[in-house]
Amino acid sequence: MREQFHGELRAMSENMVEMTRLVGSAIARATTALMDADLTLAETVIAADLQVDAIQEQIEERALAMLATQAPVATDLRVIVTGLRMTADLERMGDLARHVAKLARLRYPHSAIPPEPRATIVQMGQVAERIVAKTGSVIATRDLAVAGELETDDDAMDQLHRGLFTLLLSPSWTYGIEAAVDVTLCGRYYERFADHAVSVARRVIFLVTGERHHVGEPSGAHVIGSAGA
Repeated sequence: MREQFHGELRAMSENMVEMTRLVGSAIARATTALMDADLTLAETVIAADLQVDAIQEQIEERALAMLATQAPVATDLRVIVTGLRMTADLERMGDLARHVAKLARLRYPHSAIPPEPRATIVQMGQVAERIVAKTGSVIATRDLAVAGELETDDDAMDQLHRGLFTLLLSPSWTYGIEAAVDVTLCGRYYERFADHAVSVARRVIFLVTGERHHVGEPSGAHVIGSAGA
């Protein structure tokens, strides 16, 4: 019975890693759709978000079944509850990628991003891809060193986000209010995407150590095996 239970926990973790793969693909394709005004690609991102939602529902059903039938305590209970919260963060990351794709669709056949901020938005997309890839690694390995790297990546995203506001408030901005709103929303989507990834990393630290740490703070071992083993 315990072996089956821990098999369910491993499956739950694998499902979350799969969510990061889907979300990573979504944000990459959404960025391309935004830059290229590619309506077809934007529509595929929007439609594919249903798959992320479906995996979240599967994880929730599995977690509820384990809570009802196994009455887990201590570390096992922490794994399930923390996993549910991490899943919610990942689902929200998928929603944010969808929002970027919807912005591309809204302004089609034109690009929503004027020439000046394009390089910054491309960089934000690249940072988002890097962050979600590391998030999947953190979930799979529970490597606290990699979890700590997400803090640096998030700082890079925040710096790019601030750069957008500097540009928008500059006298050189000549693209009007509508474009300013589009760029502001877009920057916010990427910034929040990174924030949710950091939230996942913090939850992994809690899962490993049982203590609440901000990402980048020192804590016990760098890598730990499956919880409850």
